[in-house]
Amino acid sequence: MLIDDVKINITAGKGGDGSVYFNKNKREQGPTGGDGGRGGSVYVVGVSDIGALKFFRFQKKIKAEEGKKGGTYFKHGVSGKDIYLNVPVGTVICDLKKKTTKEVKKIGEEVLVARGGRGGRGNFQFRSSTNTTPREFEYGREGEQVRVRLELKMIADVGLIGLPNVGKSSLINELTRAKSKVANYSFTTLEPSLGAYYELVLADIPGLIEGASEGKGLGVKFLRHVERTKVLFHLISASSATPTNDYLVIRRELENHNPLLVEKKEYIIISKKDEVSEGRIEKIKKELKRKNKDVVAVSILEEESLKEVKKILGDLIKEKKE
Repeated sequence: MLIDDVKINITAGKGGDGSVYFNKNKREQGPTGGDGGRGGSVYVVGVSDIGALKFFRFQKKIKAEEGKKGGTYFKHGVSGKDIYLNVPVGTVICDLKKKTTKEVKKIGEEVLVARGGRGGRGNFQFRSSTNTTPREFEYGREGEQVRVRLELKMIADVGLIGLPNVGKSSLINELTRAKSKVANYSFTTLEPSLGAYYELVLADIPGLIEGASEGKGLGVKFLRHVERTKVLFHLISASSATPTNDYLVIRRELENHNPLLVEKKEYIIISKKDEVSEGRIEKIKKELKRKNKDVVAVSILEEESLKEVKKILGDLIKEKKE
């Protein structure tokens, strides 16, 4: 099961206390107390694993190490170890108290979530001409405590959308060898699948249904992933009795969820063309071209038909490089 939306509590490490020490050598009995170490901070790091948030399914509290107390002879306390939490690229981090958001856009990108507390000053820092034997010191400061929501809004170059059982998994498998589960599902698969076609990332968005934007089925969960794709491949089954209506159903759900989704570049792909006659394919093409001029028909059993899709992908690669 894909975990793509979790809330967790994060506590950065407390800073170590400053120390009070004095040199025991004769005529050198000044203050030598060192500063406390910094508390550990908490970062999130972008990774390619789309399932990385599953770590937080049962791990709801994260706490970094505290800094150590300062030592004698000017020795600073050891700083607490920082914690690095892996999240999928495309994760939005929302601070639920401050109502601020950050996002991880690249693999290896580090985002600070909670800063460790500063270590307290030792008594050496309080020396002066009028206070040669200070006993003052500072306690370490508390680390930041935050409650955050980690929401995966997948980043992909191309998102494959459409009603259930239109051949999205089969097509992405053929193009990228992603090895999605393929079956004649009457409802929908449970999680998206990613694949790479040369420099492009393709995302198989699980089948949406009518009413998805209102929370029916798992629609809203997966509509969020569509938001971050740059181009849409809208699959319509050639065996559908109402291909135009199938197209409009998904378009309505996209618009109801976010009107900007229907402004994305879109290609209509008539799938499973081998299941109907050529005459039927031409009729469906004519119907759908009234809605979108970019229409192609494919069958994963016909290599020649896949060349049209590969040409589109090749053009997208050129655009990406430019």
